[in-house]
Amino acid sequence: QWLEFRRVLFRSTYQIVREYESDIKNKKLSINSPLARGLIGKVKKDIVEINSPKGLRVYEVVSVKYI
Repeated sequence: QWLEFRRVLFRSTYQIVREYESDIKNKKLSINSPLARGLIGKVKKDIVEINSPKGLRVYEVVSVKYI
């Protein structure tokens, strides 16, 4: 599953993968990460709030692609 999402002035695309496949430098986000858990099951234009060590982050899902 590829997800493209954005935060204010920030846009990025990541693939959600199994824990052992994760590699943030190659845009592969662990399924166990708080961000991935919050994004799973969301669809285009959904707004997602994620609690992170740096505080609450709000994202908008731009697109979802299943591979």
